[in-house]
Amino acid sequence: MSSGPVATAVQALRAARDTVAALDLDALTHPELLELLDYLEHDARRAPVAEYRILNRLATEANPVELGDTTLRKLVAFRLRISVNEASKRIDTAADLAPRRTLTGQPLPPVLENTAAAQARGQINTEHIAIIRKFFADLPEHIDTQTRTDAETDLVRVAAKQSPEGLRSATALLLALLHPDGDYTDAQRDRRRGISIGNQGGDGLSRISGHLTPELRATLEPILAKWGKPGMCNPNDLTPTIDGEPTDAAIDSDDRTQYQRNHDALLAMGRNLLCSGQLGQHHGLPTTIIVTTTLQQLESGTGHAITAGGTRLPMADVIAQASHAFHYLAVFDQHTEAALYLGRTRRCATGAQRIVLYAKDRGCTRPGCTASGYTCQAHHAVADWKNGGQTNIDDLTLACGPDNRLIELTEWSTRKRKDGRTEWIPPPHLDTGQTRVNDLHHPERMLHPPEDNPDQDDDPV
Repeated sequence: MSSGPVATAVQALRAARDTVAALDLDALTHPELLELLDYLEHDARRAPVAEYRILNRLATEANPVELGDTTLRKLVAFRLRISVNEASKRIDTAADLAPRRTLTGQPLPPVLENTAAAQARGQINTEHIAIIRKFFADLPEHIDTQTRTDAETDLVRVAAKQSPEGLRSATALLLALLHPDGDYTDAQRDRRRGISIGNQGGDGLSRISGHLTPELRATLEPILAKWGKPGMCNPNDLTPTIDGEPTDAAIDSDDRTQYQRNHDALLAMGRNLLCSGQLGQHHGLPTTIIVTTTLQQLESGTGHAITAGGTRLPMADVIAQASHAFHYLAVFDQHTEAALYLGRTRRCATGAQRIVLYAKDRGCTRPGCTASGYTCQAHHAVADWKNGGQTNIDDLTLACGPDNRLIELTEWSTRKRKDGRTEWIPPPHLDTGQTRVNDLHHPERMLHPPEDNPDQDDDPV
């Protein structure tokens, strides 16, 4: 792209944006400022059109492994420094809004042709597009092609004149008109099923959302009916009632809402399952909660511990949970006699080594990866096993399955820095100045001044 019409157009676009950014706006009146804001919004709406064409070509033609990554979404996220979720959204949107080609190379219009045209004209924004795409995702499969086309035409017309809130109301009505019975097939329900747990807020709480299948809802109903009724599984009781019926005193003293009792019932259900031992082993360890803390926090009973899944757990909860299930607690100021240096005697990390890796790395060490420690493998970071690598704790690191395989499939490599952190070195064609260490699982490092938290270390261990 160093020359040619594409490079010329991109340079002209950058120059135009620089000119607009440098404008003196002090002389404009308030109505003129609003008019300029309208022009800029119109331009911003059109900006993704070229991006979607690029993403659609990459999705249909490119092999991500040849470009240095396991999937297109991770490749795009790493190159553009955006989240994997955001990359997935853009790729999925591009599949609906960008031109396509048949297997023989013949051009095809976008899946949502009218929506794409409205975006190219700057009439609708990303919120409008998300609502229209969700409408078609919710629309049953038996709705014929012509009806779908007419529905898109109507929705685009509404979106061009209404706010996203107005469009959302129109889509709800149109969906009710096109599918008044609301009957969905098992395949349609299965496609929408899922539960997600959001990030922890400052208060430690996490939002849960999703869609339950009829079977899962029916499964939870009797559990919540039993353990979610007044007096059951109350964490405020000295001895919470799990078996049998609660006493009148336990019922009378229960001031929780049904909303809160449902939460406590699910907690009791999970705690009982962990204690049962029926979950077997996970990565060579009994399936349980693995917690990392410091000796000072443990003794004082204050602060937060970190689980191998990345959850911040208040120290009071850590101490309270210790009486309910078997937990592995990695304390930095003390050491066990577990064998951590195994040399070439075995390839796979031991349970003891995994506990230390959970404590040290917390999750996948590849920059930008959010996979938690529970989902990761032990990777030989200094030298791969087939190249003479040793299964010593100082040579190991955590890497999720796809990123672990990335080392074998591409030119990516890893090494250990002096501070013990794992550095991921990208192939030359991907090296555009991105960070080489992953701080997503260690937010405290991001808050350190740059001089206290160097991102480069040219002298590996």
